[in-house]
Amino acid sequence: MENYTYNSYTLQMEGLNITKDYIYPVFFLLLILYIVSMVMNIGISVLIFIDKNLHQPMYLIFCNLSLSDVIWITRVFPRLLADILLPPSERLITYYGCVVQAFLTQFFGTTSHTVLMIGLTVRLNRCRTMIMNPYCDNASLFKLSCESVLINNIYGLTFTVVLLTASIGSIVFTYTKITVVCMTSKNKSLNSKALKTCSTHLVVYLIMLISGFVVIILHRFPQYSEYRKLSAIMFTIVPSSLNTIIYGVQSKEIRKFLYEIFTSKTCSPLCQK
Repeated sequence: MENYTYNSYTLQMEGLNITKDYIYPVFFLLLILYIVSMVMNIGISVLIFIDKNLHQPMYLIFCNLSLSDVIWITRVFPRLLADILLPPSERLITYYGCVVQAFLTQFFGTTSHTVLMIGLTVRLNRCRTMIMNPYCDNASLFKLSCESVLINNIYGLTFTVVLLTASIGSIVFTYTKITVVCMTSKNKSLNSKALKTCSTHLVVYLIMLISGFVVIILHRFPQYSEYRKLSAIMFTIVPSSLNTIIYGVQSKEIRKFLYEIFTSKTCSPLCQK
């Protein structure tokens, strides 16, 4: 029978169930992924900041996206990496620290309705102290309660459906308008640029949509907890890493800037001779 500790302010993170032989390989793999993602996102932001030619609305959006991704992965990975090296009994977090992490997860995952979602959760009494996830999110928090969480599930799933409907609807509407413009326009250069921009956006959107949807669904099936943990980590690191590649590197201006930097460094010693 499960032991209950009511309204404890110290929680235990289940984290990742890794055998001793794989602790360090998994740790260094996740560390490398974290470093690569941070370097890429910060690099794009710095590049846009120092090059005045990139001070345009489109590139300011790239910069904001990269900075958002930095915060998104930093809210999870340092703590996750530390927990991997600790025995399960020492993976502890305060309840309010967990609430903050869950708030950030909801905030960056959905942006709106965050306050209402977390308000619905903190009203619950807690009888468990084990977070069944590698990091704190809203679903993990309300699972700590022995009370009925029916309203949390209804609101969470309803909001997800509404969000997806509105998001997908706006995407379909926008793409339909763009398609109509492309079909009626005889400007091949404009059509090519529109197609490239749309395909880039669609790839990033689908990656975020699918990975996020998998995490939400698997939260409702405890028997697949390990798959959910893996999906949660992938949802954190994969879109953040791919955003810089898909949005940044495909930009002609950014590629030109990087090319000039590397060619000037390579050429300077040879030119002096």
